[in-house]
Amino acid sequence: MDSMSPPSSSEQGVAAYDALLIVGFGGPEGPDDVMPFLENVTRRRGVPRLRLLEVAEHYHHFGGKSPINDQVRELIVALRGEFDRAGVKLPIYWGNRNWRPMLSDTVREMVGAGVRRGLALVLAGYSSYSSCRQYREDVAGACALIGPQAPVFDKIRVFYNHPDFIAANVDRVRQALARLSEPATAHVAFTAHSIPVSMATGCDYEQQLREACRLVASELCIPESQWALVFQSRSGRPQDPWLEPDILDYIRKLHAQGVAELVIHPIGFLSDHLEVLYDLDEEARLLCSELGMRMERAQTVGIHPRFVSMLRELVVERIEGWDVSRKRVIGLYGANHDVCPEACCPAPPHRPAERPTRSAT
Repeated sequence: MDSMSPPSSSEQGVAAYDALLIVGFGGPEGPDDVMPFLENVTRRRGVPRLRLLEVAEHYHHFGGKSPINDQVRELIVALRGEFDRAGVKLPIYWGNRNWRPMLSDTVREMVGAGVRRGLALVLAGYSSYSSCRQYREDVAGACALIGPQAPVFDKIRVFYNHPDFIAANVDRVRQALARLSEPATAHVAFTAHSIPVSMATGCDYEQQLREACRLVASELCIPESQWALVFQSRSGRPQDPWLEPDILDYIRKLHAQGVAELVIHPIGFLSDHLEVLYDLDEEARLLCSELGMRMERAQTVGIHPRFVSMLRELVVERIEGWDVSRKRVIGLYGANHDVCPEACCPAPPHRPAERPTRSAT
C-alpha cells in the first residue's frame, strides 16, 4: 500500500479532521546519533559502511548535530501561532522518516489521543518519489504497524506555485541581491536536491522546480540569461545519471564567462539544514572564494510569515473542502491534486549497492 488513505474530503464531501501531522526527514541531535541516523537513511540500499563514515564527517563538521529538527520545532511554534490567530483548532503532531520523533511513535501517540482522521503535511514543496510518494509509504507503513486503530490520513498538496510560497522566496532572493555591489548584473543560481534521471522521468519534479524559479525571477525582473536551475547534494552510484548541472560545475562555468557576483538560492529546500550549510555555505562558498567571485546565499523560506500563512491556508482549504476555483496558484499550471494517482511518482528502478558521491542527506 503506497497511498495514505481512501479518496479524500475533496471527493467525498468535507471530512472532520482531528489533527495535523507534520512529516519530516529527521536528523541527528548529537554525535552518537550520526551513524544510526545514516543507517536509517540508507537502509536496504547497500551503501558500504566506509561511505557512511565519510558522510558522517559532514555532520561531525557541525558538531554532530543537524539543524533540521530545531528548524521543524521553530516551524511548529510559528504554525501554532498562525492557527491560533485564525481559529484553527487542530493539534499539531510531528513524526520523521529517519530519526526521532519517528513516524511510528507519533502515529501511536495520535491513536492514544483519539485521533481518527488527520491531515499530513510533508515538508517538501515538489513532487517526486523521494519527496512525496516515499513519505506516503512511510505514513502507511507506520499505520500498518498499529493496525485497524490507526488514523486515516490525507496528504496536503504540493505548493510550488502557491503565490505565498513564491512571495517568500522572492523576499529571500531580494534580500541577498541587496547585499551585492551590482545586483542588476548578478546571476542567480536556484538550487534543488538532485535526483536520479530514472526517478525524474516519472514525475513533475524538474518541471515544478523550473516553474517556481521562473515565477521568482519574473517577480524580481531577473532576465532569463541571468538565472538558472542547478542541482546539489547528488548521491548514488557515479555511473548513474542524475539531474544536472551540479552547482559547483555551474559556478566554474559562470567564472569562465566573467560573472563576478552570484546569489545562490536553495529554492528546492524549505529550511537551512545540513545539506544547505555544507554544500552551499562550505563547498560552494569556498569555490567562489578561490575563483574570486562574490557569492551571497539566500535563505530558504524557513518561517517566513508568508510561508507559514500559506501552510495555514492549505490546511483550511482541506478542512473546508475548497474546490479548484478557490485554491490559490499562479503561473502556468493549476493546483496540484489532493489525492495522488496510483501511478504517481513511481520509485526508480532498483539498483544495488548505491554509493553516494557527496552528502547523502
